[in-house]
Amino acid sequence: MNLKQIAKDTAKTLQSYLTYQALRTVLAQLGETNPPLELWLHNFSSGKIQNGESYIEQLLREKPDLALRIMTVREHIAEEIAEFLPEMVRTGIQQANMEQR
Repeated sequence: MNLKQIAKDTAKTLQSYLTYQALRTVLAQLGETNPPLELWLHNFSSGKIQNGESYIEQLLREKPDLALRIMTVREHIAEEIAEFLPEMVRTGIQQANMEQR
């Protein structure tokens, strides 16, 4: 078991998930302020969000301002959850294991 590789893979997965959450946040904001741009971003993002970094690279080529906005929101979310996330994961796994047993 290569714990360092597991940690890297987990971090990459979490990074992609936070990109997805940032996209959802930006879409909600655009829905209130700029519905045509929200529709464009929704259509552009369809099927591309599985790999967060690849998605950001593609969006940077199309609409750099939106990519930067999503990256800023993603960073903010990461900063806000970083403190309590490890404990929540540990507790969640322990509780789920107890329930399964």
